Amino acid sequence: MEMSFSPEQLAFRDEVRSWLASNIPPHIKAKAEMDAYFEHHEVMEWHKVLHAKGWVAPHWPKQFGGPGLDATCRFILTEELELAGTPFLSPFGLVMVGPLIMQFGTEAQKARYLPKIVSGDEVWCQGYSEPNSGSDLASLALRAEDDGQGNFILNGQKTWTTYAQHAAWIFLLARTDASAKKQAGISFILCPMDAPGVSVRPTLTTGGTPAFCDTFFENVVVPKENLVGPQNGGWTLAKALLGHERTLIAAVGASTRAIGRVKRIARATRVGDGALLDDPVFRAKIARLEVKLEALRMTNYRALAGAQGGHAPGPESSILKIRGSEINQQCFELAMEVMGHDSLEWFNEPGTVPAIEQWVPSSFNYTRATTIYGGSNEIQRNIIAKLILGLPSL
Repeated sequence: MEMSFSPEQLAFRDEVRSWLASNIPPHIKAKAEMDAYFEHHEVMEWHKVLHAKGWVAPHWPKQFGGPGLDATCRFILTEELELAGTPFLSPFGLVMVGPLIMQFGTEAQKARYLPKIVSGDEVWCQGYSEPNSGSDLASLALRAEDDGQGNFILNGQKTWTTYAQHAAWIFLLARTDASAKKQAGISFILCPMDAPGVSVRPTLTTGGTPAFCDTFFENVVVPKENLVGPQNGGWTLAKALLGHERTLIAAVGASTRAIGRVKRIARATRVGDGALLDDPVFRAKIARLEVKLEALRMTNYRALAGAQGGHAPGPESSILKIRGSEINQQCFELAMEVMGHDSLEWFNEPGTVPAIEQWVPSSFNYTRATTIYGGSNEIQRNIIAKLILGLPSL
């Protein structure tokens, strides 16, 4: 297993860093330096910049508008974007439904949806979780009934539909056979968000961002041509999609950047005659976190080496999800500890605290969800026990 970068790959990393230094718009760069919250229009502006360069969808093949990068170069590009603090592009089109349409969609679906996903002309959201169907996703209740005229009629609710208020389309799981066993009666359907009967209710998070929504479907008519894959075969698609989502949540680059911010805050925090960063007890806390992150980085490299050999993401992605989400949370827990009483101000006005601290409480609150979304970490441990360790189900 080769776990070192070739000279060509190192040259590509240098190319990415040089391009980022010259092409991040100044107002986005200013926010990135402070790790501030990016508004939707800023995320889409950055999407367009990356699309013009050809790097917006690093894992897409050239035939669908991607750069056709190999697994290692994709990893390098993603890590450098995280390290630079650039806006995190919506993954629902680029990482989730786009690759799924490539694999399972019809030629007509590929021609209709993929160009607008990669260009950013159509934004997507995900319709998986429901009020009573989160980790037990197969218990979902949203119905898609055949009207006998070539359409499905959708009725029900989805929740935690991230940034649904900005989306043009939603991909969702719906129950198309109420008499079948839970997983067997589910289908994967594409629905326009402007269809009559679709309504969205954003929810303000404790971090001060309108990230999550409840989405309601009342007699929504969707043509059967929007079915991806076989009817009642959506569970297979759902599992394939979640494997890609869980590798994203490892976020090694993002946690590396977060630790760097902790150090900067500690360097500026005075304790007695010195800085908090000089305190050996505090330095030991940072060292323990960096050791955990380095172990995660090496595990990511092992997954990367497997991908180079053609090994698709499998149950091992659950390991990356668990450790990556926990470490990301721990980074912001330590940042909050460093800030002391300043960390209690969830909605800091500009100038109340140093700029580098302003968005830490918001990020701390948002990352409480990382161990839940993409499949809770408890569910990931069940997957590891069953599919990697071979332990019997209880």
